[in-house]
Amino acid sequence: MTCAVISTRLGVKVASAACRCFHTEPVRHESSALPIVHHSKYVCDLPPNHRFPMAKFPRVLHHLIKDQVITEKQVWLPEIASEDLLRCVHTEEYLNNFIGGKTNEQEQRRTGFPWSEGGTVLAAEAALQRGLACSTAGGTHHAFPSYGSGFCLLNDLAVAARYLMGNSSTKRKVLIVDLDVHQGDGTAFIFQEEPDVFTFSVHCGKNFPVRKQQSDLDVSVEDGLEDKEYLSTVEAHLPWLLETFRPDLVLYDAGVDPHRDDELGRLRLTDRGLYQRDLYVMKSVVSRGVPLAAVIGGGYSRDIDVLAARHSIVHRAATQVWRECGM
Repeated sequence: MTCAVISTRLGVKVASAACRCFHTEPVRHESSALPIVHHSKYVCDLPPNHRFPMAKFPRVLHHLIKDQVITEKQVWLPEIASEDLLRCVHTEEYLNNFIGGKTNEQEQRRTGFPWSEGGTVLAAEAALQRGLACSTAGGTHHAFPSYGSGFCLLNDLAVAARYLMGNSSTKRKVLIVDLDVHQGDGTAFIFQEEPDVFTFSVHCGKNFPVRKQQSDLDVSVEDGLEDKEYLSTVEAHLPWLLETFRPDLVLYDAGVDPHRDDELGRLRLTDRGLYQRDLYVMKSVVSRGVPLAAVIGGGYSRDIDVLAARHSIVHRAATQVWRECGM
């Protein structure tokens, strides 16, 4: 038995008994359509008026099914992460405190949560098998090996990359394309000495985190950037990265917090701009024969339905790519 599938942007409270291993033979699923990874326990209770919009996760799937973008047969169910899997990125002490509910008050303030399941590894495995897959959660890129930060307790992107790099006869090269409005500082730090992982981040320079880490390629943009200029920025770098780094897998953080109505964003993208961005990234990657797994990343609004619909943009774009590329 081997260990797989990582906790993402906060699910249920984690107890030691909840961490277990499972088989990771090639994934099989009854549907041949675009894989959508989702779990009903992507939510947990938070204090009233908490800034993190936890209720968005089930609403993303609701919108996709209601609008007939996908069917329930396309949904892949992830398992709970094992401690062994998480140790490939996070320290023993941090995991013991996290799983045991022993995080102190200072650590809770840093993460933005009191203390507290997701499928980024499963999405990546599905992408390797099918060419393209999306999760309805994920993108916890602010978590460091020994501590959480910025609403991120465990770094799902890093764990997925590490696990899939080591779980093959030849070491895979992984490109992480992070288009969340905030720099993926935890991911950049974790892979700063890893030549087989390339971290590419386009983020708002004057936004969180105040102290940036060094990605392999950081593109810092100014407040107020709109659709056309933003897409031009991505277009100026992604093809070159794909041709020179030549990844075996792309992990795509499709944060919607660059949106003009996002409460924590500071950029000016529209729904159409986000759709064009996601379409461009995914088509650029899969048209070169490179598998891509997408996670939803950050997005902040008091209107959960509007926010969930915004997060569903990446799944709608993926559905178009799946159809146009004959996958």
